[in-house]
Amino acid sequence: MKTTWKKIAALVLAAVTSLSFVGCDKLLNDLEDAISSGIEDVLNSSTPDSTPNSTPDSTPDSTPDSSTPDDSTSDSTPDDSTPDDSTGGDVITSDNLSIHFLELGNKYAGDCTYIKAGDTDILIDAGSRDSSAKTITDYVDDYCEDGVLEYVIATHAHQDHIAGFVGTSSEPGVLKYYDVGTIIDFPRTNSTSNISKNYMSLRDSLVENEGTKHYTALEWWNGVDGLTRSIEVADGITMTVLYQKYYESKASEENDYSVCVMFSENDNHYLFTGDLEKGGEESLVANNDLPKMKLYKAGHHGSKTSSSTALMSVIQPEIVCVCCCAGSDEYTSIHENKFPTQIFIDNVAPYTSQIYVTSLAINDASGKTTGFMSMNGNIVVSSVGGVVTVNCSNNNTILKETAWFKANRVWPTNGV
Repeated sequence: MKTTWKKIAALVLAAVTSLSFVGCDKLLNDLEDAISSGIEDVLNSSTPDSTPNSTPDSTPDSTPDSSTPDDSTSDSTPDDSTPDDSTGGDVITSDNLSIHFLELGNKYAGDCTYIKAGDTDILIDAGSRDSSAKTITDYVDDYCEDGVLEYVIATHAHQDHIAGFVGTSSEPGVLKYYDVGTIIDFPRTNSTSNISKNYMSLRDSLVENEGTKHYTALEWWNGVDGLTRSIEVADGITMTVLYQKYYESKASEENDYSVCVMFSENDNHYLFTGDLEKGGEESLVANNDLPKMKLYKAGHHGSKTSSSTALMSVIQPEIVCVCCCAGSDEYTSIHENKFPTQIFIDNVAPYTSQIYVTSLAINDASGKTTGFMSMNGNIVVSSVGGVVTVNCSNNNTILKETAWFKANRVWPTNGV
């Protein structure tokens, strides 16, 4: 009967701590079944007074406020910083699994995903600039209680994914700030940048001097040192390193060297592909038995080069999180190709409207990006009793309902 009442508590907690979530009907059905089962247990029990308190075992944590714009605002940018019907706020989690997509303290696109799986702390990438390191560590410190990252994954050797691992002369990077158990990273690179050299030098120093283990994704896939492709990182939660051909073949784009991983919790699956582009995505589909995904971290910040129909038609994601500064001119001045692109939306929309974006560009009258503000802010996807919820630090408004989207993008007619 303890299990029944703990399940009831978890389900109630999911309902009261999340203002916008996926799976509402399932939550209510599960709650009704759990309560009925609990009542039946009490009626059939000879010692009803032994029913445990239904207070959850762990104490919720709260995330810090999201970053403020680094420059003054412009009237030319729609204001999505004020919630409409879906308000955000402090993100509270006390779950078996929580996945955090971080804003990185500046106007540049970049990836950093923190994952709390039971007592295991995992970080995938640490963009977008070396100065982002403090933003990342300030956030992760609210959750990582022992100062240890059991797993760090560096998907590929681009600045917007690894700069925060290195940090600055005044602010230590993530790899210096935390004790790191195991690093998994890219088997190949074409990069000769200083930031990639500094990352690899620091990584090798940790292996030599601090006892950190290091494997490339290909070594992990091939079972070096007795590794298995899928490992349990917490009770009932697995991490699987997936295979794609550019682990072994030369790619023209650094993005295609991206490490790909999937987390699974029973029937809920969560996919991370770095900046993998179309050719790599086709290889990913061909070489792995991919299930439908509860969550997909949008490839390459919602670029037109990723989230291809080949991948989307297989994984059919329910929730998509985009780490970018929407509408920024960082990579292009072509309107429809600014992140998140119209092609990305066209490819994802047939499967879900639950798309969330971390940040929003502040543009001046000429269209030049001068700063940023939060769109959804830090996005947290949590699982309690298998019920997956989304809650964000700024607001929980899905992309297609934002002012920016309505002014700049079109929802396709075949979109859900």
